[in-house]
Amino acid sequence: MAGISMREVFRFGHTIFTRPILLLPSKPNNIFSPFSSSTESKRLSLYRPSLSLLNLCQEIKHLFQIQAYLITSGLFRNPVWGGKVLKQSLDLAGIDYTVSIFQSLGNADIFCVNTVIKGYSVSSVPHQALVFYFQMLGDGFVPNSFTFVPLFGCCAKMGCIESAKKCHGQAVKNGVDFELTVQNSLIRMYGCCGVNEFAKKLFVEMSQRDVFSWNSILDASVKNGDLVMAHKLFDAMPERSMVSWNIMIVGYLKGGNPGCALKLFRRMAKMGIRGNESTMAAILSACRRSARLKEGRSVHGFLIKTLRKSNIILDAALIDLYSKCQKVELAHSIFDKMAYRNLVCWNTMILGHCIHGNPEDGLKLFAEMVGDRGAKGNGISPDEITFVGVLCACARAGLLTDGRNYFGQMIHEFSVKPNFGHFWCMANLYASAGLVQEAEEILRNMPVDEDLSSESLVWANLLTSCRFKGDIALGERIATTLIEKEPKNFSYYQLLLNVYAVAGQWEDVNKVKELMKERRIGRMPGCNLVDLKEIVHNLNAGLNVGSCCGKMINQGCGYHTG
Repeated sequence: MAGISMREVFRFGHTIFTRPILLLPSKPNNIFSPFSSSTESKRLSLYRPSLSLLNLCQEIKHLFQIQAYLITSGLFRNPVWGGKVLKQSLDLAGIDYTVSIFQSLGNADIFCVNTVIKGYSVSSVPHQALVFYFQMLGDGFVPNSFTFVPLFGCCAKMGCIESAKKCHGQAVKNGVDFELTVQNSLIRMYGCCGVNEFAKKLFVEMSQRDVFSWNSILDASVKNGDLVMAHKLFDAMPERSMVSWNIMIVGYLKGGNPGCALKLFRRMAKMGIRGNESTMAAILSACRRSARLKEGRSVHGFLIKTLRKSNIILDAALIDLYSKCQKVELAHSIFDKMAYRNLVCWNTMILGHCIHGNPEDGLKLFAEMVGDRGAKGNGISPDEITFVGVLCACARAGLLTDGRNYFGQMIHEFSVKPNFGHFWCMANLYASAGLVQEAEEILRNMPVDEDLSSESLVWANLLTSCRFKGDIALGERIATTLIEKEPKNFSYYQLLLNVYAVAGQWEDVNKVKELMKERRIGRMPGCNLVDLKEIVHNLNAGLNVGSCCGKMINQGCGYHTG
């Protein structure tokens, strides 16, 4: 959650003592107002109204008021109430304000310290939890098992094995490493850090296990690509939760095997187990991956029957499914019915039109998204994914002037840094207009970012979906010519790798990588052959459900997997 500005603090601080707290129940006998002059009210314990106020608090301004009351009443210095304020602050104000409250407590207890560490575990700065923890140790803090569960969560989020080992050592030193919740967190942590052998060793040596233990080792195996071992563990589980099924289904999906994901879903249905929203989102993605429109429609019908209200994740997955199956109008009808649309929803529908439908409709939808028209989501700023779709539409429709304008608008108006996908679309746009020399110049002079991310590569590889296959030779010729002129230039090899990956020429990708090793050309790009295959597969199928869910969760749709 975003931090609270000092302007808000001072603004609400001014109203703390001048306005009554508006959270109190209407019945006078249930709770007294701290501003009441009644003798009976004064006899009541201060704890009762404070607890009720904290339980009812749902807005940051109310938290400021309650905090001020606790300070003036002398309760704030009590670690019990300080801890309750800290916990409420995490939900309403974010980690920065929570830490500032902690620093003002003076006599914080172990609950307060654990609350701050938990706050770091769900923040964008998990590494600060380790700094905070060791700082507290220096001040005489003695941790317990509840300290290490969120601390291990921070290490898992960081994916740093050195930090993970250091925190594991702390748990051993404090004698809590054999507690079940700590062991479960350790397995998950090592799985997220890519050290599956450590996770397996911990699991085997456990004296007792629960369903969370099994889910942790299952997830660790899936994360590290060992789906065979994961399925063996899944079959051996004494009991399974819905999370267990979802881990395997999403694991098969991310592993490039949507057929196995669908098979597992059918097995689940035969056992009478009804999947949750996370399950359905994954299954819709599996149907889209394998272009199984009939099964996708069956899942859609099930959702209509069972869900009381629409879900932004599922709606986006349905839009993507119908777009990939050439049912763009049906996808748009779902889009039109959505009560709320975030950037991912807009991108899904724009790409549906631009890649699988009428490109002009995609451009109109883009104009609606960033313009003043419409009541559901105007003013949303486009990102790099949006503009790959827009430039793709221009290339498909042969709109050279519009493509140039959109490319300039992307850079100068929306401050989106162009990546390989944008330059490739522009090169194909020029080539389709007969301006082959200009197309070559775009690719030849294209800046190459050595820190190319997997997400950027997904959109860089729009070639296959956008029917640009005839121009593979152009990119290959340019890249090989540049390599011949400058055989030590890393960026030229990276361009050639992208071109081959887009075309699905994986043997050539391997040959280029071997050539780079032989010539010791810089460092290898951030994706291996398996990653690139998955990237292009995701692209051919449309949007990736994992990245969609991640973006939607970050943008506050309130949906959580597993």
